[in-house]
Amino acid sequence: MTTTESTTASTAGPVADARVLGLAHYAARGVLEHALARHGATFQQQITLRAAATAEAPQTADQLIAQVRGHLKADPAGIRVTLDELLARRLLVEDGACLRPTAAGRELLAAVAAETAPVSARIWGGIPAEDLAAAGRVLTLVTERADAELAALTA
Repeated sequence: MTTTESTTASTAGPVADARVLGLAHYAARGVLEHALARHGATFQQQITLRAAATAEAPQTADQLIAQVRGHLKADPAGIRVTLDELLARRLLVEDGACLRPTAAGRELLAAVAAETAPVSARIWGGIPAEDLAAAGRVLTLVTERADAELAALTA
């Protein structure tokens, strides 16, 4: 191998696969969980609260559970426990049959976003737009295929 070949191989990095994807996910999730821990919140609570906060219309508990299950592939019973935790902490409130985030819930999401923004900028900064676009296309395709495979396994 020539020096040029060696340099090219080392800067190209590994080919994307399930392991590389998983390592990137858990590295980024670790950063988020570090910020969440300072607020006494968990990853699943944040995902659930964000789903409620970003919904176009108020969601029922069952609708939130279905949405979070779609995102996390988590057990519905565990997601229901998470809803109960968010209600107990008054981060979500019942509004008739629907659940909506409270001011405290929105403040938690904003605080975590503010804390993680500079770290996210350092993580994502400097990556060429075309690389991000290519990665986005590949990850979307992988997600679609994995969701289809999981649906077939659980059908």
